[in-house]
Amino acid sequence: MSATNTPTKSVQVDGTPFPYRELGDGNGVPLVLLHHVTAVLDDWDPAVLDGLATERRVIAVDLRGVGRSGGTTPDNFEAMADDVAAFLDALGLDKVDLLGFSLGGIVAQVTTLRYPDRVRRIVLAGTTPANLEGPAGMGAVLQEAIGKAGAEGRHPKHHLFFEQHPAGQADAFLNRLNQRTDEDRDAPISNEAVGAQLTALAKWEQSNTSEDLAAVQQPALVVNGDNDAMWPAASTVRLAELLPNAKLSIYPDSGHGALFQYHEVFVQQVLDFLRG
Repeated sequence: MSATNTPTKSVQVDGTPFPYRELGDGNGVPLVLLHHVTAVLDDWDPAVLDGLATERRVIAVDLRGVGRSGGTTPDNFEAMADDVAAFLDALGLDKVDLLGFSLGGIVAQVTTLRYPDRVRRIVLAGTTPANLEGPAGMGAVLQEAIGKAGAEGRHPKHHLFFEQHPAGQADAFLNRLNQRTDEDRDAPISNEAVGAQLTALAKWEQSNTSEDLAAVQQPALVVNGDNDAMWPAASTVRLAELLPNAKLSIYPDSGHGALFQYHEVFVQQVLDFLRG
C-alpha cells in the first residue's frame, strides 16, 4: 500500500467525523502528521509518507472543519490541540510521535505542551514559536503567491514552498501530489476554514507563550529551508533554541517546502531521530 492509494478512513471524534489515512505497519509508537495552512490530506507528499511508512505506522488527519472533516475549524491552536488529543482517543492511541509542518508544527507544539504524556517525540518542520513576526502576515503572503501564480499559469506552491530555480523541484513535488486517483481525493479546504486558520496564526504571533517551550522535555527535530518565504528561517533557529532537547537541521538552497525538496534526506533524518 502506498500513500497514492491507501484508502481514506473516518473516525467519530466527539460526534464529528475526522477523515484520516494511514499506512505502514511498523512496530512501536505511531507517527501522526499535522499539515500546513490551507492543506488537506492530498497535500502530503507521497514520497515523504511512503518513506516514513517503511518503518513506522503513519497517520495523517484532517482536523475539525478541514477537507472532508465535519464541524467548524477553531480559530486558536489550543482548541486544535484538544482535537488532536480527542482524535488519539478515538483511535485508542495512548502515546504518539508528532510531525507537524508549518501550521501543523504549531499545533504539535501546543499539543505537546497541553498533553505532554501523549507525546514521545516531535518533528517540527517549517514552523515558528509564538511571539515572532511572520504568522500574522500569512494571509498577505498567500494572496501574493496566488496572484503571481495566476499570472504565470502556475501553482501557488511554486512561490510559497520552493526556490525559483530548477533545484527547487516544485514540478516534481506537484507531480507526486497528482498521482493519487481522483475517486478518493480529499475535499478542498473551505474559505471559512482558511480564515479561522489565519486568525489562529495572528493570535500566535501575539501570544507570549514561547517561553513555555522550556518545559518541553520531549526530544525534538527542528528543520527548515534556509530561505523560507512563509516566515524567516531565523524563526526556526529560535524555535530550536527555546526547546531544551532539540536538534536543528537547515537545508541549503530551499524554502518552506524543504522537507519535500530534500524528501530523501528528510525521511532518513526523521527515521533516525525517531529510533532515538
